[in-house]
Amino acid sequence: MLKQPTYISYTFLVEPIVPGVEILIAQLSAIGFESFVETTNGVIAYILKPNWNSDILSEVGVLQSGEFKITYSHKELEPQNWNIEWEQNFNPIVVDQRCAVRAPFHSAFSVEFDITIEPKMSFGTGHHETTYLMIQFLLQNDLEGFKVLDMGCGTGILAILASLKGAKQVDAIDIDQWCYLNTLENIEVNNCQHINVKHGDVNTIKGCNYDLILANINRNILISDIPKYANCLPSGGTLFLSGFYNKDVALIQNKGDLNGLNLIEQKERNDWVALKFQKF
Repeated sequence: MLKQPTYISYTFLVEPIVPGVEILIAQLSAIGFESFVETTNGVIAYILKPNWNSDILSEVGVLQSGEFKITYSHKELEPQNWNIEWEQNFNPIVVDQRCAVRAPFHSAFSVEFDITIEPKMSFGTGHHETTYLMIQFLLQNDLEGFKVLDMGCGTGILAILASLKGAKQVDAIDIDQWCYLNTLENIEVNNCQHINVKHGDVNTIKGCNYDLILANINRNILISDIPKYANCLPSGGTLFLSGFYNKDVALIQNKGDLNGLNLIEQKERNDWVALKFQKF
């Protein structure tokens, strides 16, 4: 069994919450923080201890901004205590009254898609705006018989929903070993079929073909990887992207245009955006 990793946990109190938390999460993501739990007055952020140093927050510009009041404390988590941390902070959500995302210790929901996620330290519980928006896209689109890629799968939540919606095959890929294992666990918990979980980066998909590609990552990685996604889509194939702000849409759209992808729909939630492209 893989040894459980040691994480450093930061608890941030943020005023004002909007857009302070969104900006803070984006900047923390850029320096290696990989998991976040939004709270009523801020956010809890997690980073692997090997990726942490005592001066790491010196690179976070929003902490020096006069527009926000942000205080924080941090602690090292014992490897066996991550479950307690998540149980204390992970509340179930329901998206569009059709899809519930909950932990095993929550009661089941009477909705069309009741998904159980053991999040551990992986990204993708539905709480963050980007995951929420991607779930909305999946709920609104027919996936019956589709071959789907979930790139940067995190907990595997999008792959699981795609499978439950009738996709005939789903490839779920993440560069993080912990996410890879967490996705395997969540697939088993939800009794999903036809999901292939892989440990790797975008080069894993070279030569593959998909009807639908999902990528909820950060802006810079998306811009770099869009050409590779486009190469794996047939004419009429669909690409859902999220992980960036409204201000980044023009950059993403331009990269899509250069790779034969038409922007056909945009969703927003608290300044975060998800885009739907179709290959022509």
